[in-house]
Amino acid sequence: MTYIAKPKLHHPSLQPNALGFTRRDYEGRISTLCAGCGHDSISAAIVQACYELSIEPHRVAKMSGIGCSSKTPDYFLGQAHGFNSVHGRMPSVLTGAAMANRDLLYLGVSGDGDSASIGLGQFAHALRRGVNMVYICENNGVYGLTKGQFSATADQGAKSKSGEVHVDSAIDLISMALLLGASYVARSFSGDKKQLVPLIKGAIRHKGAAILDVISPCVTFNNHLGSTKSFDYVREHDEAVNAVDFVPAKKEITADYEPGTTELVRQHDGSYLKLSKLRPDYDTSDRIAALAYLQEHQAQGELVTGLIYVAPEAADLHDHLGTADTPLNTLTEKELCPGAKALEVVNGEYR
Repeated sequence: MTYIAKPKLHHPSLQPNALGFTRRDYEGRISTLCAGCGHDSISAAIVQACYELSIEPHRVAKMSGIGCSSKTPDYFLGQAHGFNSVHGRMPSVLTGAAMANRDLLYLGVSGDGDSASIGLGQFAHALRRGVNMVYICENNGVYGLTKGQFSATADQGAKSKSGEVHVDSAIDLISMALLLGASYVARSFSGDKKQLVPLIKGAIRHKGAAILDVISPCVTFNNHLGSTKSFDYVREHDEAVNAVDFVPAKKEITADYEPGTTELVRQHDGSYLKLSKLRPDYDTSDRIAALAYLQEHQAQGELVTGLIYVAPEAADLHDHLGTADTPLNTLTEKELCPGAKALEVVNGEYR
């Protein structure tokens, strides 16, 4: 049960990261989700990403709403801050917290019901404002806590476990994120840890609104023949746009060679990359092309996964509003009440 903490015993062979933490230090309580739930795989990927990046757990604020997905922050980063909000309202709570303390890493975890139905407006405004956050939607196409009704992301023509056919058009959160101005947009599959972990790491290091739509099959209500979000369907229709990895900031490695030739490049860890320069098939910096690519493959019944779009020079909400570099919740009366002379200067700007 979630009130039972995992044993704190650590095997002596566990390798510490740069901060001296082992992977176990990033775990949470025991999961009560169904055995085999894709959400637990996402939690494991978050744990792995934070461990590899040597994130200080107390510098993370976990936010969630209501649903199976919103239970998962209890299962990772047990030493982090956390707040479980009401249904669909996680983005506004996260926005308020981020404005008060810009020094924390904000990790919002939501689901397709929480984000694409009652919380759709909240989802949209958090992205268009450029809140500096990692927003992970654990997307299974059903309401798992209320016995498997179709959610707003369920594909048209998909069948429920009882045989009912879904007739409504699906909401594609990734296409919406591109239209709304999100500066880091990715989709992955809960069963593809090799792809998911680097995408989470990239989102954590990105400044601005980062959204990850992770297809996460519900083993109880949406993992059957006819479901377009089952393990088998996603594996058969996964269209990976790129091979993803995340490299932390170090001295730049450069290579200069002609198109059509091959070059061996030594990496920081002593290994070598064998690079063959070809014409790029996909441009992650083109928002319009990314939208067209999504629509093209969606029409073919394919799920596009990988890093779909990233804005290298992205700004966040603090940049837009020109807030102080010092977190607002640490400002003292001296800074907040500078006196009558300072007020006269401010008023003078509006005369």
